[in-house]
Amino acid sequence: MIEIRLDVDTILIWILVGLLAGALASRVALGHGLGLLGDLIAGVLGAFIGGILAQVFRINFAISGHPIITAMVVAFVGAVILLFILRMLGFGRRHEA
Repeated sequence: MIEIRLDVDTILIWILVGLLAGALASRVALGHGLGLLGDLIAGVLGAFIGGILAQVFRINFAISGHPIITAMVVAFVGAVILLFILRMLGFGRRHEA
């Protein structure tokens, strides 16, 4: 059984990793940011998607240093995939008046 530690520090790290990954991914995939909340949601969903895809395709890698760096890369890749899919569906475009 996997033990999940859910305390304030862990949640704060998830938020910071998600925010950074989402901010970078939105600029790569869309060319502009989505705002603070949008970048956060994209990053957290991207981390989830990236983690699922890594397990499905049996991709296992680790970057030397702190494990948060690996988590950021996985979240970034997942967020970019998510935002490219949303962009293909027509979301994320700026509407000019």
